[in-house]
Amino acid sequence: MARMHARRRGRSGSQRPLITENPAWVPLSKEEIEDMIVKMGKDGVPSARIGLLLRDQHAVPDVKLATGRTVLGILKENDLQPNIPDDLVMLMRKAINLQSHLQENKKDLANKRNLQMVESKIRRIVKYYKREGALPSDWQYSIANAELLIE
Repeated sequence: MARMHARRRGRSGSQRPLITENPAWVPLSKEEIEDMIVKMGKDGVPSARIGLLLRDQHAVPDVKLATGRTVLGILKENDLQPNIPDDLVMLMRKAINLQSHLQENKKDLANKRNLQMVESKIRRIVKYYKREGALPSDWQYSIANAELLIE
């Protein structure tokens, strides 16, 4: 998404090393990793945060290599997947924060523009999730609904 809201080129990013199997130095077994994911999922931790916690605190470099499935796949298997995808929730949270700021500071045109850009991202990602079946086809975004769903 390099040129979506600016005329600049994107940043180059690093790539993961090409490995096809779980490293031998990973201290946890497949079952232990799955149990930790299920436990964190029951506590309400988002799937991206689960991956970060496993990487940083438990030395699991890649859940998919260790278990053969993704974090979201394991959560779906145990009926713990969120109703709304995590990236959409984060964008809606950002839009809510911008909206509350704009209610106090009505002349802040830069943040008004930022709110418009965030809402356009939300609409684009909602269209994608409707097409993929992650959201119902009659689901609509509005700032009032977002406030009810998130808070």
